[in-house]
Amino acid sequence: MPGIEDWLHCPLDIIQNIYDQKPEHHDEAIKEYFTARLNAKNALSWIPSLNDTPLHDLKPNSIVRYRCMVQDMFDPEFFLGVYEVTDKNTGQSKIHSGKYKDIASCAAHQQVNVDSNRNVTMERQKLYCVPIPGETQWVKNTYSSNNQSKVKPSTSSNPIRAKRSLDTESDVSCDEIRGGSAATSLPNPAQTSGGDVEMETDAENKRPKTDENPGGSSISAPDLNFPLPREQGPPCLVKIYDDSDSIKLNDIFEFIGVLSIDPALANFYSESSEEQSSFLDPAEALSNMEEENVHSPPPSLVPRLHVILTEKLNHNNPLLPISTKSDDFKSSQSNILSEALLLKQQMLTVLERAVFGDGLAAEYLLCNLISSVYARRDVAALGKFSVNICGCPRASKFPDMYTTLLEQLSTKMFCFPMKIDSMNNMKFSPKKDYTANRLISGILQLAEQTLLVIDETVLESGQLNANGIGNLAALGNVVNWQKVEYDFNFHKQDFPCNIACLILSEGKSMINSDFLMPMSLQWNEESLPEKFSAIESFLTPALLTKLRTYLTAVQFIEYTLTDDVQKTIEEDFVELRKADAATFTVDDFHRLLTLARYLSLSQGQATLTIETWEHAKLLEQERKKRVASLPRTSVIS
Repeated sequence: MPGIEDWLHCPLDIIQNIYDQKPEHHDEAIKEYFTARLNAKNALSWIPSLNDTPLHDLKPNSIVRYRCMVQDMFDPEFFLGVYEVTDKNTGQSKIHSGKYKDIASCAAHQQVNVDSNRNVTMERQKLYCVPIPGETQWVKNTYSSNNQSKVKPSTSSNPIRAKRSLDTESDVSCDEIRGGSAATSLPNPAQTSGGDVEMETDAENKRPKTDENPGGSSISAPDLNFPLPREQGPPCLVKIYDDSDSIKLNDIFEFIGVLSIDPALANFYSESSEEQSSFLDPAEALSNMEEENVHSPPPSLVPRLHVILTEKLNHNNPLLPISTKSDDFKSSQSNILSEALLLKQQMLTVLERAVFGDGLAAEYLLCNLISSVYARRDVAALGKFSVNICGCPRASKFPDMYTTLLEQLSTKMFCFPMKIDSMNNMKFSPKKDYTANRLISGILQLAEQTLLVIDETVLESGQLNANGIGNLAALGNVVNWQKVEYDFNFHKQDFPCNIACLILSEGKSMINSDFLMPMSLQWNEESLPEKFSAIESFLTPALLTKLRTYLTAVQFIEYTLTDDVQKTIEEDFVELRKADAATFTVDDFHRLLTLARYLSLSQGQATLTIETWEHAKLLEQERKKRVASLPRTSVIS
């Protein structure tokens, strides 16, 4: 029975052995094998992660995992799923599985028969994935500290091309499958005397791939296409062998598979290539060059991952089990919810101190933190809870200090300083680039349940250009309709999103929100450092861990309304409409229901009680009084 070193370091050996034993049912057997290994206690923690392990420290063709968001979905690619190799000494042939690798490899004394009628061409889906946008530092640090893998840096002069084990002793079985020599790109049929063969080809372009940059001409590093600025961590070309119809843009996953980082995978077109100029006109040559550079970037920048097991993530909180349907998650959720009332009060204490003792604002800020779209009816996104905190002076340090606090509590967040220059020049909505055949990302291409903080206090007078006006509309669509418009040049398409939005502004924001919350107390800028220092002291490591767990756990409570409470709510709606139909609209009623929902969840309650309903009504009455007392000012556009 292979030990942990075998299945982690030499998975291709195991895959080939399974194929030899069960060629007709090897796909199921491979998944069963690796699933069984991962079911062992703490097995997952021994798998190195692409997110926090330097690429040069990882062994090629070993098992790794990767936590990511699907940024783009490329065209499927064809590859040699089954290929024949021949022993050059004996003339005997053998069938190899071509799955979970990019190079149709063989031993030094063998050659790949690219013209064999026993070869089988197959298709796999190719995804461009990036580290989860806006994932907060504490999340990354916790995942990294939970990982027990002991990765040793390679001592090879060229670690990426290394074919042998990183251990001092060579592994004969690994070499037997991968071959002792470095892989070569796909040769011409007349040049197949031996060596490895690159297997992949795009579905729309089946011609063989060759080394297009032999002279080492200067080529700029490819754009890694991160949605957010200053993001770190490797993007990855993820290759899926299963049915990928359920995978959508912006979904987040943890993939477990075989790492492929051979330099032969990089495929750059040279603008001066004589071969190109002979067969293609300049426009077509440039188009092919851009597309190939995007779809086959250097593996040192964009490694390849051949997925064996997939886990869709409903959250990325490392303090809770991944699967929200598992018994482990339900047990952890139950434990933290047993303290929900106490943790809510502690959370409100933190938020109240941050907003100068404004308890009403703290209630709405907590609801904003745990909000999530739970259903859609026509164009309405049910569950959205956008909040506009107004009364923040210009040039205040509050937005920076408050977002720093939120980064300590949230798992995914992005703060956007709303400056004229940023509005006019940044990319907000994704746009299709047909020349490179990729989706150019924008800052609104975010994973579900990301917290988006819009700092409007830095906005100064100025003129929005056409791009700025479009970006303002895009922000409004996210805040009010929970949708992002993707630009496909010939048409535009709305993609639903699930982004919790918080706006910080001096007066009422130019972007409408669900709940306008004027802060009632006198602002004291000088006391800000002292207040946030006190919050930092209050948030002990133990309390911080509990609050982080609490904020995620309450989002997955299955919320319901009992018949009795539903009847009471309906009667209240009728009475409120009778009292003042002009000021209490259907939209007001929906907002009240949403507020009551999150007040219940924040207390760890799966159902709405009459007491919580009455509390929600009182909160809304107080908030509306504040809004009514706001001075009417013109909105700067």
